[in-house]
Amino acid sequence: MRTLSLHRRSALTLAGGGLLAGLAPLPAFAQSEDGATENWKDLGADVKAEFKWAWGHYVDRAWGKDEINPVSGTSQSFFIEGHDLGLSLVEALDTLWIMELDEEFQAGVDWVKANLDFDIDGEAQVFETNIRLVGGLLSAHLACGDPVLLEKAKDLADRLMKAFDASPHGLPYRYVNLKTGAVRDPETNLAEIGTYITEFGVLSQLTGEPKYHAAAKRAMMHALSVRSPIGLMAANIHAGTGRFTSRNASIDVYADSFYEYLWDAWELFGDEELKLAAEQCLQAMIDHQGRRYDGLLWFPMVDYETGAVTGTSQTVLGAYLAGLLGQAGFKTEGDDFLKTYERMQDRYLIVPESTDVTTARPRTLRTGLRPEVADACLNLWQHDRDDRYRAIAATHYRNMKSSSKAEYGYTSLQDISTRPMTQGDNCPGYWWSEQMKYYFILFAEPKRIDIDRLVLSTEANVLRGFVRSS
Repeated sequence: MRTLSLHRRSALTLAGGGLLAGLAPLPAFAQSEDGATENWKDLGADVKAEFKWAWGHYVDRAWGKDEINPVSGTSQSFFIEGHDLGLSLVEALDTLWIMELDEEFQAGVDWVKANLDFDIDGEAQVFETNIRLVGGLLSAHLACGDPVLLEKAKDLADRLMKAFDASPHGLPYRYVNLKTGAVRDPETNLAEIGTYITEFGVLSQLTGEPKYHAAAKRAMMHALSVRSPIGLMAANIHAGTGRFTSRNASIDVYADSFYEYLWDAWELFGDEELKLAAEQCLQAMIDHQGRRYDGLLWFPMVDYETGAVTGTSQTVLGAYLAGLLGQAGFKTEGDDFLKTYERMQDRYLIVPESTDVTTARPRTLRTGLRPEVADACLNLWQHDRDDRYRAIAATHYRNMKSSSKAEYGYTSLQDISTRPMTQGDNCPGYWWSEQMKYYFILFAEPKRIDIDRLVLSTEANVLRGFVRSS
């Protein structure tokens, strides 16, 4: 998840000629609401073919660059301008491996071993660097066992640790200079101080050095210790003072992956303390943030001490919560929240980046190839294998394919209200790690994944569940 994720019909006509009034729908693909007539094997093969096609363009036009711009065929840096760190390449590695694209995987590993160097005099965002690069390197190492990948993950994590060390509370500053260790920006948030324990915990297991796991848990425990009497946390916090700097409790922007990692710490490491915290936090969300508008369940921002609504927007990032609720035993609420996003998908074809919960109308028309709906579908399907989750994800995939496929890959969208939708010109690095992996696991049930043991990071890096042949 990224911090800044009924009645069916293909397009919405809003009263009074509203935002998406009178638009023609994209082609209809869904076979049935429960996926009963879908050939999942064939759909999985299609996902693999599209991924391989897009990868070929990345190799030809942006090899080793952070991100490809699929309309123009150019590239752009993500972390540090002028110092590309092969972001998309690293993000793609475990997806390539799962899809048995072994030549492509090995070429990527060879590039990392020969070219990826973190001794750069430049600032990197600690949160993004961890979930994307540390996690990507660890997952690739777990896939193939190459020790150099683990060495590089450890080297990068050691550089990020400087951001934790700078705070008296162990809350990482937002930016760190990868070469000097200088830190910047203590004005941070739950996601950026609490999205480390899966990557850092696995790193501690693999290296035998407990400092990584300890640092990650310390930051989470501090935030949990300042919950309000009703069990909510504000989204924004100061690394220096350790105090909240806003009153807004959020389930998505500035907070989402914090809650995912509470539960993941239980699934990966058997951490009973964080399992209890996850259950308590989710119950507090249900009790004090859940609201119904026109029959749809939403979780808008509320005051963390009173529960009063403070904002009426919900982003597409929030869809992750449907899956997390299901994972943690709140299945009814998880299914109900997924229906909200299914309704948005049916109305707008691509779920709006941000929606006004009181009207269910988009607040923004651009969107960035968001994977959170597919993420929720995989988490819910993983637990009971109900094909209705696959059917929702199949529609998500086909709508993406119809709207976002460009000359040199898949791109973000500038306007979801036009027909055809107006394309942007960027493929975010997470596309290579997230939705294409979610689709492939859901549809193909690949032999290199044990579904029952699978644990993914917030960036969909596989941290448990690989099946390696002897």
